[in-house]
Amino acid sequence: MRNLLDRFRGAGGTSGSSGAGTFRADFTASLVVFLVAVPLCVGVAVASGVPAELGLITGIVGGLVTGLLPGSSLQVSGPAAGLTVLVYEAVEQYGVAALGVLVLISGLLQLAMGALGFGRWFRAISVAVVQGMLAGIGLVLIAGQLYALADAKAPSSGLDKIFSIPGLIGDVAGSADALKAVAVGAGTIVVLVLWPRFRQGAKVLPAPLAAVALATAATAIFDLPIARVEVKGLLDAIQPPGGSEFQALAEVGVIGTVLAFTLIASAESLFSAAAVDRLHDGPRTDYDKELMAQGAGNAVCGVLGALPMTAVIVRSSANVQAGAKTKASRVLHGVWLLVFAVLFPSALGVIPVATLAGVLVHAGWKLIPTKDLVPLWKAHRGEAIILLVTAGAIVITNMFEGVIIGLLMAVVKTAWETSHVHVEVSGREDAGRPLHVRVRGNATFLRLPKLLDELEGLPREREVELDLTGLRHVDHACEMALATWTERHNAVVKRGAALEERVPA
Repeated sequence: MRNLLDRFRGAGGTSGSSGAGTFRADFTASLVVFLVAVPLCVGVAVASGVPAELGLITGIVGGLVTGLLPGSSLQVSGPAAGLTVLVYEAVEQYGVAALGVLVLISGLLQLAMGALGFGRWFRAISVAVVQGMLAGIGLVLIAGQLYALADAKAPSSGLDKIFSIPGLIGDVAGSADALKAVAVGAGTIVVLVLWPRFRQGAKVLPAPLAAVALATAATAIFDLPIARVEVKGLLDAIQPPGGSEFQALAEVGVIGTVLAFTLIASAESLFSAAAVDRLHDGPRTDYDKELMAQGAGNAVCGVLGALPMTAVIVRSSANVQAGAKTKASRVLHGVWLLVFAVLFPSALGVIPVATLAGVLVHAGWKLIPTKDLVPLWKAHRGEAIILLVTAGAIVITNMFEGVIIGLLMAVVKTAWETSHVHVEVSGREDAGRPLHVRVRGNATFLRLPKLLDELEGLPREREVELDLTGLRHVDHACEMALATWTERHNAVVKRGAALEERVPA
C-alpha cells in the first residue's frame, strides 16, 4: 500500500496532505467515478451498435492503461458519446470486426503526434468548429436514440433519422409496448434532470446510476415487455482484429474514418483537459504526453477490438468534485469496472435499452451549446455561423465531411480577417510624373477583388509605379494579378499619349 501511495503522491494533490488522507480521497472519488462510468460505458456501446461489454473494456483500459500514464492527473478516459455516431457508421459499413483496426491505427497516430509535439497544436483548432462538431454529434445522437426509446431500429443517415421521426411518432402511438418503452426512457430523462437538485441523494448516487437503477427496478416490478441489454460475457465480447480486417485499410473510406477518429478523439480529449485544469489547483496538463496516453489507450482498445476512447468531461468533473487528489482515483475506477465486468456481467442483462437511450438523449442534449449560441451570435457572428454550418454539415453528410467543412470555413474566415490591404497613392499633384502606389498589409486572393477595384479607380491618364515593399505577405495569385494590371494600365496610358501626339492641334 505504501508503494502505491508513494507512486501517486504529488501527481495532483495539494501540498501538505498526508499519504493516507490522499489515498482515502482518491479511493472515495474512484467509487463515484465508477458509478458514473458504468451506465455511460454500457449506453455508449449499445448506441454504437456493439456488445455492451466492449464499452466496459474501453473504460477499463482508460483506467488501467491511460490512467497510469503521464499527461493529465485527474482526467478520466473511456468511451464517449461524442464518438457514438462515428462508431455506429463505421460498424454499419465495415462490421464490428473491423472496429479494432480503426481504433488501433488511430491510437498509433495519436502516439506519433504526441511524440512529434503536435498535442499543443490541437489547442489552435477553432472552438467554434469543436462546438459545432459536438452539437452535430448531439443532434444525430438524439435523433438516433429516439428510436431506441421506442425499441425501434433507427435509419442509417442523420437526415433519415430526422425526417422519419413523424412516422416513428405514429408507430409509437399505435403500439402499447412502444409506449411503455418510451415511458421508461422519458422517465429516465426526467430523473437525470431532477436528481442533481436533491443534493443529499446526489451525494449518495450519481444521477446516471440513479436513473438507470430506478428505471430498471420499475421495469422489473411491472414486468414490462421491453427490450433489455444483450449480454455476451467479457471474454466472448473481445474480438482482436485479424489479417483480413487490416486489408480494409486500402480503402479510401477507411482511411477517412481513421482520420476522423484521430482528429475528434484527440481534440475532445485535449479540450477536456483544458476544462479539467480549470477545476483544480494541481499540476497542469502536458498536452503532448496526454495525447500519447490517449494513443496508448486506443492502441490497446484496438488490439482488444473495443470502442475508441477519449477523455470524458462528465467523468473527469465527477472525479474532481468527488475530491480526487492524484491519478490513483482514475486507476482504481478501472479496477472497479474490471471487477464488475468479471463478477457481475449478468447485471447488464436486466437494464432496459430504452433507459440507456434516455441517458444518451440527455448526454446528446448536453453536447449542444444552447447557452453559448446567442451570446456568441451577438459578439462573434462569424464564429456562430461556423458552429451552425459545422453542426448542419454533420447532420446532412457525415462526421468526417462535416468537420472538414467546419475547419475549411474557419481557415477561410481567419484568412479573410487577417488579409487587410491598404492602398496609398502619392504624387497626384505632380501631373508630369507617374503616380506612386504603395500597397501595405497582407495581399491574398481573398482581398484581390477589393484591391483591383481600388486600382481601377486611379486616373486612367497617369502611369503607375506599384510599390509592394509594404506588404507583409503576398500570395502568388495576388502578385501576378497586380503585375498584370500595372503592365496593362501603363501600356494603355502610353498608347493614349502616343495617339495624342499624332493628332494635330
